[in-house]
Amino acid sequence: MQTEILQPTDLNIMRCASRLKAGELVAFPTETVYALGAVATDAKAVKKVFEVKNRPQDKALIVAVSKKSDIRKVVKSIPDKAQILIDKFMPGALTLVFDRADVIPDEVTAGSDSVAVRIPDNAVAQKLIELAGAPVVVPSANTSDKASPTLARHVKDDLDGKIEFILDGGESKIGIESTIVDMRTDPPTVLRAGGVTVEQLKQTVGEVKTQSNGGRQSGYTPNADVLFSAYYDGMSDNICRFYDELEAKHKRAAILCLDGNKACYGNRNAFTVGADYEAYAHNLFAVLRKADDERYDAVIAEGVKPDGIGESLIAKLIKLSGGKII
Repeated sequence: MQTEILQPTDLNIMRCASRLKAGELVAFPTETVYALGAVATDAKAVKKVFEVKNRPQDKALIVAVSKKSDIRKVVKSIPDKAQILIDKFMPGALTLVFDRADVIPDEVTAGSDSVAVRIPDNAVAQKLIELAGAPVVVPSANTSDKASPTLARHVKDDLDGKIEFILDGGESKIGIESTIVDMRTDPPTVLRAGGVTVEQLKQTVGEVKTQSNGGRQSGYTPNADVLFSAYYDGMSDNICRFYDELEAKHKRAAILCLDGNKACYGNRNAFTVGADYEAYAHNLFAVLRKADDERYDAVIAEGVKPDGIGESLIAKLIKLSGGKII
């Protein structure tokens, strides 16, 4: 199979929607990362997603719909707090977990009685799902051992020859995954920090619980050994010390840092990730892909303050590093 990158014209979106209706897979942009779509009510198509991604069968998939009213088609009920979050943050980088409706097959939910639902804040994604006429599963469009893709070419690097079409929507706006909140608990439980911050959730619905899974995440594992620095005065000095120790052991190391901090590392190899925390989140996976491609042995990531998206960044970096904080 030849994989073709398509510009998101009306005709091409319609072509891709037709392929989804026919039980095939299509990659497309969302505001977080690129997604690998299949019609969620088609169990055979959903099975193809697991095969293409080499994804464990016990990892449930997120389901996307194109508009708020369609959420009721895939869940049994919507609690009051969930409706408040839907009204505030959807479309957007928020995924909510509900009791699933019968229309969603076991293949999507790994046999559980719950379903995770979101509405991508991306016009191409919304139009594609609308034209498909059904909810669509939206895991990241990569093999499970690679960083989540934020560009169409990242998808082609991973899935070339495995899917027919990739809709090119340019670079993903956020760059890290959606926040997942279980609305079946009271208070709601944050299962994964992402594009919507815990503080934003608290400001909207009051108390929320957080769940820490700890350890290296079960999906993407960078080839390089990732170390994550805590944020404090003198952080750059400590990073320099660790970098020099790695170099002394003949390990190729790279530092991930904000643009304004690059001078702190002298002539050491530093990859800049942008001017602020939003840019850091936006560029994180792309920079880790670069480190993988260039075969670095270790990556030392600057720490951030737990402010705004920084809280989600910390959670992501802790997972990527397997909890190795320096």
